Amino acid sequence: MQLAVSARKKLGSFSFDAEFDLAGQRVGLFGPSGSGKSTLMYLLAGLLKPDSGSIRLDDIVLFDGQRGVNLPPEQRRIGVVFQHAHLFPHMSVRRNLLYGWRRTSAQNRHIEPESIVEVLHLAHLLDRGVNLLSGGERQRVALGRTILTCPRLILMDEPLTGLDEELKFQIMPYLNSVFSKFDIPLLFISHSLLEMRLMTEQVLVVEQGSVKRQMATEELAQSTWAAPRQSYVNLLRLGPPEPHGDLWSYPWGDVRLILTEHADNQENVFELDAREILLFKRHPEATSARNLLSCTVRKLFTVGNRVRVELQCGSRQLIVQIVPESMRELELEEGREVVAAIKASAFRRLM
Repeated sequence: MQLAVSARKKLGSFSFDAEFDLAGQRVGLFGPSGSGKSTLMYLLAGLLKPDSGSIRLDDIVLFDGQRGVNLPPEQRRIGVVFQHAHLFPHMSVRRNLLYGWRRTSAQNRHIEPESIVEVLHLAHLLDRGVNLLSGGERQRVALGRTILTCPRLILMDEPLTGLDEELKFQIMPYLNSVFSKFDIPLLFISHSLLEMRLMTEQVLVVEQGSVKRQMATEELAQSTWAAPRQSYVNLLRLGPPEPHGDLWSYPWGDVRLILTEHADNQENVFELDAREILLFKRHPEATSARNLLSCTVRKLFTVGNRVRVELQCGSRQLIVQIVPESMRELELEEGREVVAAIKASAFRRLM
């Protein structure tokens, strides 16, 4: 996806001004409530008309104030999934899914309903009324209905807000499966940094009515570490586990990690707080930690009484948080070899 935006819009006392040019498939709009994220989404979808400027998606000009171009929403072929599913209450799941597909021209149909039903695990729900669905099921149906319009781009506006944590992490694998399988560009809107890290590769940071920064998602995550009382959380994508005595062994790059928790998926996401990792100069003779990783220090970053240590552990990276006194005692510097010790119980499964 190539998206070029230079647009301005005034809504009462609120002024929005966006100026960016990006390329990518998984992009986030990140910022606090009231910053302008939804305004940008409405401008892209054609639900709001900019006061001036231009918007181009790939080789299609969606809006150009000087040339008098303003494509209506139905011609833009941009799908929107809102925070609330907005399903048609008088229709079954099947009819909701097929609503947009039947109104999409045959030349633009390149996704079959059966494929969406399979990826989103909706087969057992097809004849059910939407009022009988759970919150997570409703969001899956709303996503499926949008994808079956075969859009050029999908905008998701805070789609996980209001769902409890367990339900969020149940839905995210479905979202990732859909966007990977059908290769549809995604603009994901949220004020949750964790959701950004799990769903996007780069982000536009929106603050006070304008796009302030454009960066890789992990760069944004690391930048927040400098804020008071903040710690960094490593997100680890692990393969399927194998029994390891009373514990479980997961592949992580070219090493294996020992965890207490079992998961059944081919890919599993766990979080590991940077404060839960201990560092040693050399391999300890004995420790209760089940994971001892040989690593190399890549970077050191100090803020007040905290030090962030970036490690290269085989083909993977870890970030550790320690205090300056520990850094001095370990004689840490870039290129230093260390051993990272992690308890099997320190990992928390997300999905």
